[in-house]
Amino acid sequence: MLWHIMSIYAHFGCTDFIVCAGYKGHVIKEYFESYYLHTSDVTYDLRTNVRTIHRMDAEPWRVTVLDTGAESGTGGRLRYVRDYLDGDDFFFTYGDGLADVDISKLLQHHCNAGRTATVTAVRPPARFGALEAEGELVVRFEEKPRASAGWINGGFFVLSPAIFDYVPDDSTSFELHCLVRLAQDLQLTAYYHDGFWQAMDTVRDHRQLEEMWSANRAPWKVW
Repeated sequence: MLWHIMSIYAHFGCTDFIVCAGYKGHVIKEYFESYYLHTSDVTYDLRTNVRTIHRMDAEPWRVTVLDTGAESGTGGRLRYVRDYLDGDDFFFTYGDGLADVDISKLLQHHCNAGRTATVTAVRPPARFGALEAEGELVVRFEEKPRASAGWINGGFFVLSPAIFDYVPDDSTSFELHCLVRLAQDLQLTAYYHDGFWQAMDTVRDHRQLEEMWSANRAPWKVW
């Protein structure tokens, strides 16, 4: 999931990443520690203990993995990021959602609004088929349509450094505290994304996304 999310951003020129690691953060570190080697053709000379890299497919990304604590809230993890930023606006997202969001347009929307935060609003796919009936006669059926009403937090944000004023401690929830206060202060802008979006919250979600990727019909593959 991290690689897919990073690939979306990289397509729009964003290649400097900070991963807020918590539970099993060492697994993420080990993944990136070996990434260059795993994407390369290598010769090992066992007589001289020399390794020669012939070809590599590693992306030109810079990835910082921070230990933000196993129990920190989604907002509290931001506190650890502050010292690694350069004072400009930055992107922020979760590690469980994929979308074909136009990151450039999202950033432009945020800059035009001039507020502390911008959230990408999406309409989630329905889990079940929808039907329309007249009495006992079904006149329309659609398998798993998108929700026709109601926008939700899609997890692709742009934040200004002022966001850190909304994070009092490590236990802070980004959703229950930061976003609520931002809305109360009229500092939260919505960027409406009417395209593909899906979170991977369950085994069923994982299976669906894997099937899309394997069938070469992944809408989030914008690169």
